[in-house]
Amino acid sequence: MENYIVSARKYRPSTFDTVVGQRALTTTLKNAIANHKLAHAYLFCGPRGVGKTTCARIFAKTINCLHPTSEGEACNECESCKAFNEQRSYNIHELDAASNNSVEDIRSLIEQVRIPPQIGKYKVYIIDEVHMLSTAAFNAFLKTLEEPPQHAIFILATTEKHKILPTILSRCQIYDFSRITVNDTVEHLENVARKEHIEAEPEALNVIAQKADGGMRDALSIFDQVVSFTNGHITYQSVIENLNVLDYEYYFKLTDFFLENKVAECLLTFNNILRKGFDGNHFITGLTSHFRNLLVSRDPSTLQLLEAGASIRDRYQAQAQKCTPQFLYKAMKLCNDCDLNYRQSKNKRLLVELTLIQVAQLTAEPEDAGSGHGPKKQLSPVFHTAQANQSVAQPAQ
Repeated sequence: MENYIVSARKYRPSTFDTVVGQRALTTTLKNAIANHKLAHAYLFCGPRGVGKTTCARIFAKTINCLHPTSEGEACNECESCKAFNEQRSYNIHELDAASNNSVEDIRSLIEQVRIPPQIGKYKVYIIDEVHMLSTAAFNAFLKTLEEPPQHAIFILATTEKHKILPTILSRCQIYDFSRITVNDTVEHLENVARKEHIEAEPEALNVIAQKADGGMRDALSIFDQVVSFTNGHITYQSVIENLNVLDYEYYFKLTDFFLENKVAECLLTFNNILRKGFDGNHFITGLTSHFRNLLVSRDPSTLQLLEAGASIRDRYQAQAQKCTPQFLYKAMKLCNDCDLNYRQSKNKRLLVELTLIQVAQLTAEPEDAGSGHGPKKQLSPVFHTAQANQSVAQPAQ
């Protein structure tokens, strides 16, 4: 049986140009290599699965390449590149700070730093999850990090920059990796599907990209999961079924009910959603996002903020024209308040239902919109009236 390799490893970028969604950072690193202006310490920080460790490895391979290309990439043909690709290079050392966070581990690393490389110019030390180092380990690392040997370069990677000591931060060049956009993720997934000969609907890949929340590794893991479920034919329905995602059809249908002031239909739709096993908080946050998408779909200048497939984009634009901005503002506010109060509420279902009723009443006629208050009665000011009558009557005496 052939050894199976998950997509996150099989399609891991091997050059700067194949890194997805981090164009500014990769360009900066390539220029630094081309101009021979390398710092002795770098800090790569950002969310999980966005390419921090991958970029560190590509950087380490490229600076040790004996014959780099004119584009600033590694040649993958010299002895240094082959050793790296075959995972037998002695110039690259990776340390997982989550399990090697003691002073002894750092002292052992410092002793290795003194040994110069045999092939290539630099020895690169990649310390992953560096925020897990103990305070004593950080302090033991300070002097070496500030003044390492000429052949040593440190690349620290972390998802939590705020936990790192300021004295460490001041000694590093800091690169902030951003979340990968939905469009970039979908484009990459389409390339992977094409190479694997898998049929995939764009709407299905869009759901996977949104579920990944900006992490390419998560997106590829979800992609593998869905491929196993669908046996190589990924459809929108199969994705929402496998990932337990609430279908956007519910939100479009609910919005139509809101605009027509159909309270009963709104409550029945919510009941149907609960019977399918979805959480009320998950539903209300999705409804808030739906109203937000409708709002940005109203104006062509903000349409670029809508992260959805082409067919869904048309539906958003069509329904957005039926909604007034005032309705969308108030509906988003009501849903957001419900989301904030959901955890403290003892009757969570009633909280959501009340929110749905309030949103539906936003489109009711003024005389029909029940606000819980009776009609205002005009009370005659008895005291002032009597005093006025007395002042009018006095001249008659």
